Amino acid sequence: MSSAIRILGIDPGLRHTGWGIISVDGSRLSLVAEGRISARTDLPLSDRLMTIHAALEVIIAEHRPDEAAAEETFMATNAASALKLGHARAAALLAPARAGLPVAEYAARLVKKAVVGTGGADKAQVAAMVGILLPGCKAKDDAADALAVAICHAHHRTTRNLGSAA
Repeated sequence: MSSAIRILGIDPGLRHTGWGIISVDGSRLSLVAEGRISARTDLPLSDRLMTIHAALEVIIAEHRPDEAAAEETFMATNAASALKLGHARAAALLAPARAGLPVAEYAARLVKKAVVGTGGADKAQVAAMVGILLPGCKAKDDAADALAVAICHAHHRTTRNLGSAA
């Protein structure tokens, strides 16, 4: 009997939210699915947030992950941008929480360090390492970042207490 678990990684964004699901069986990682949710920029904020949330609900129902992890906000150009990104994160985090999944959050530097070995890695380095760690994966940009979050969670999940509410 396999003890594999599925982890949903989320890279929240208001324009594009990356998502990726990996299977973890012991130390073996494999790609399940990945993609990007794009909310139309001409929609009202509430509709864009609903797009993110509803798409993640469909992804969760289809792929049935056991746990989820998201990247924490690490910078914003101004307060308004930070607030909008916070809204997108909330919409993204709510979907796995409503599905009953434990949700962990990781700083961008920790995600990069877990995947590349240095917290200062750039997006191209992250995507390249995701492709190495998940053979056959060709994910780019937001989806690669989301898979990196899932990989980070796979490495750190046993040290996290996912059962406790914050």
